[in-house]
Amino acid sequence: MITKEYAMAYKEVIEILSHMPEESVAKIPQEELDFYKENMDNDYDYKIDEDKEFDEQIISEATKAILATIFRDYWATPYQRERILAKEKYDIEKMEEQKREKYNPNEIFKNNEQEIQQNENSTNLPVEVKKEKFFKRLINYIKNKVLRIE
Repeated sequence: MITKEYAMAYKEVIEILSHMPEESVAKIPQEELDFYKENMDNDYDYKIDEDKEFDEQIISEATKAILATIFRDYWATPYQRERILAKEKYDIEKMEEQKREKYNPNEIFKNNEQEIQQNENSTNLPVEVKKEKFFKRLINYIKNKVLRIE
């Protein structure tokens, strides 16, 4: 099931590719182009503003990702492809490392053990709270005020 976001992104990709040189578009497999055309949102009206540079165009993040994949797979030189793949691998490893640190089961259980030990060490006996009567509080308040003045 194609989401609305991707259907709109496919429309943007097809529109952008229509402004690209034919030899660049020819490097993309026809099956992939057909997939974009079949799954694009035909009701979505997207046009390229030819007065603006490409980086000034308003395009979705999904469209950027699709175009980046097209570039990596079909237009990049072997050196560029190698660098892109290395960067993607680095980013994935970095994200996995952050997940491991955040969700490290040893640390989670360690924190739980510390909480249990703290709870076991503390006494959970009820404490009697004596409430002063209003009159006594008033007298103490006045005494404190008088002592501060002198």
